[in-house]
Amino acid sequence: MPSNERSFKTPTLVLRRMELGEADWLLTLLTPHHGKLDAIAKGARKINSRKIGHVELFTRADMLIHTGRELGIVVQAEMNAAYVPLRDQIERGSLAGYAAELVDRFTFQGDITPRALFDLLDVTFARIGDDADPRLAARYFEMHLLDLVGFRPELSECVIGHEAIQPEDQFFSITEGGVVCPRDAARGTSYVPLPVRTLKLMRHLQRSGYEDLRGLAVSLALHDDLERVMLSYVSFLLERRPRSADMVKRLR
Repeated sequence: MPSNERSFKTPTLVLRRMELGEADWLLTLLTPHHGKLDAIAKGARKINSRKIGHVELFTRADMLIHTGRELGIVVQAEMNAAYVPLRDQIERGSLAGYAAELVDRFTFQGDITPRALFDLLDVTFARIGDDADPRLAARYFEMHLLDLVGFRPELSECVIGHEAIQPEDQFFSITEGGVVCPRDAARGTSYVPLPVRTLKLMRHLQRSGYEDLRGLAVSLALHDDLERVMLSYVSFLLERRPRSADMVKRLR
């Protein structure tokens, strides 16, 4: 456990849960000040449990956690943001699962993660649940998560020659994490095409606040192309394709 306190109360976001024994949940939680941690919600699967409605996936809850040798114990839990559409609407829920999986994979037990990461995931759950274009909310999250964990893609200059990128079709280097101009791309074979419209949207996502993007009309073709580039980069960084990405694709 990342804290020396015997017990502590903290806001949590439920990233993942797994059945444990006959009546318990093993929860993977993100907290604003204690990083990512695993904790057991004892008896939470029982119908008469006081915790049963407070440890749902993709919810924000205040929890009192008692530290154990390896795992925490959820002593109390009180939900304060349910994000109901993430469980009632399967496509929105699959996108929330993708966001939660990325946070889970890019963070480690015992490390203190930035408070900004907790806040970003929290508001992303709300946006995916409520906004007209949940895919845009997921892409915005993806871009800013990469920034927070140290893998911000370079979109302004060529990662090979370092010259400024011109407003034309480019290429993207998964291994270098950024745009490659056509001249330098001609010297290699491991670059993926990056149409200028996709690059412009990536820059907009990276530079703008979410309110400046809300209501932006993004075609299905542009969504698909942006997803192609971003998912390739994320999969390279994680050394495997996120499982939840396949669920999102199947549902679509």
